[in-house]
Amino acid sequence: MDTDTGTDAGTGTGAVEPAAARRMWHLLEPVHAVVYYAPEAYEEAAALGYGTAERWPAYFAWRAAPLGAAGAEETTAAFHSFSPDMVARYVPESWRIAAPEAVLAARTRAVTRTYAALLGPGADAPSVAEAATLARRVAGAAVPAGPLSVANAALPWPGEPAAALWQAATVIREHRGDGHLRALREAGLDPVESLVSFAAIGAAPPEVFASRGWTPTAWEAARSRLAARGLVDAAGAATEAGRELRAQVERRTDELAAEPWRVLSDDEREHLAKTLEPFWVAAIGSGLLPGVNTLGIGKV
Repeated sequence: MDTDTGTDAGTGTGAVEPAAARRMWHLLEPVHAVVYYAPEAYEEAAALGYGTAERWPAYFAWRAAPLGAAGAEETTAAFHSFSPDMVARYVPESWRIAAPEAVLAARTRAVTRTYAALLGPGADAPSVAEAATLARRVAGAAVPAGPLSVANAALPWPGEPAAALWQAATVIREHRGDGHLRALREAGLDPVESLVSFAAIGAAPPEVFASRGWTPTAWEAARSRLAARGLVDAAGAATEAGRELRAQVERRTDELAAEPWRVLSDDEREHLAKTLEPFWVAAIGSGLLPGVNTLGIGKV
């Protein structure tokens, strides 16, 4: 089933409050992220030859494939928060297992199958095509911010409405992520310091961030650097200055993320939020997503 998801219909109303961009991120993030945990995605990954005893071989393949056959250094820079050693375990090995083009085709199949399983006949409802149309307009308005948003925006658009919505959600969330990396750099936080400072404000326990592959030695060294800047105390908790710096990062992230949302009117944005509700409910209600995440959703 084809769907018109062109980007030239309608005009927005000007400035969008950063809080509105954050709200839309909260709605769109589960739409994007559930695919990394879905059984259908694991099946597609296994068919390509990826190991599925853990989620990382497929994760790195799914997320990095838009970059082409990127090497470990390029992927590390794009992903930012993962340790170089962890990335090197999976990239470029990913492309020896399957070419990026094959991964992207399988990723689209995984998305389509996942949402067919989650929503049943609702995956083909007219409201899904409406959501895809609106979300694609936002994705098309995203000013290039970094490699992941640019690479995903350059991909052909799927014909299936649910897959088109997922791709638009992915462009939007990677655009937000690329802007977040800019905000972290402006704050003078390197990749591991970014995680340590986020854990320090209670976004998630430090053990949750261990999934990013940093050694205890690297973590403690980053904590020491932050302590020297007066951003964390001796116990690793954020100081007032540390909390303000992270608040500044979040404000800056929301400001940058708000820009493409100007393409929609307030009513269109509200309509998109409403049409996203079944996807959000299905993703959250699936039980596939972790209750505590490294993004700090629901915490900050």
